[in-house]
Amino acid sequence: MNTAQTRSLAETFQPESQIAKAVWYVSLALVGSALMTLAAKTKVDMVFVNVTMQTFAVFAISAAYGSRLAVATMALYLMQGALGMPVFTGTPEKGIGLAYMVGPTGGYLLAYLVAAWVIGKAADIGFTRNPLRLGLAMAAGEIIILGMGFLWMAYLFGAEKALAFGVGPFIFGDVLKLVLAALAVPAVGALLKRG
Repeated sequence: MNTAQTRSLAETFQPESQIAKAVWYVSLALVGSALMTLAAKTKVDMVFVNVTMQTFAVFAISAAYGSRLAVATMALYLMQGALGMPVFTGTPEKGIGLAYMVGPTGGYLLAYLVAAWVIGKAADIGFTRNPLRLGLAMAAGEIIILGMGFLWMAYLFGAEKALAFGVGPFIFGDVLKLVLAALAVPAVGALLKRG
């Protein structure tokens, strides 16, 4: 398989010089963490939960960036939140920093790192050229996010509440976001490579 075909979008468009490459990757990580913050603040308030665009952002960033940069971007985002920046959905209204991160959404936040690695690895081996394969990788990421979120909420509140409030309300919306991301990333990649 051709190496150029298997590179992530971030690697495909990276500059040649080492300094420019470092600036490129730092800039992408900063942009990605800003997109995660915007996605966290883009929410639909439901009765007991908020539905945000964060999973879409995790899917799209991971597919476009590849595993290493995607994980670094999610780590930067989480570090910003841990340092007290109001980057998460419920911040600053429901607290900030580590206190917020060990609350009900802590499992989901940690899961972003793992999902980013899984989806990014799929991008590293060329899944971004095929929406179906990319969608399957994103589905694995979704299972990781919901699974880790469920486990943490079950630890805090019990399995029944975790299933009712931490998994059920998110499935339909997350599947829609997954399909959108699986179609958008290959389409954007094809447009950029053509231009």
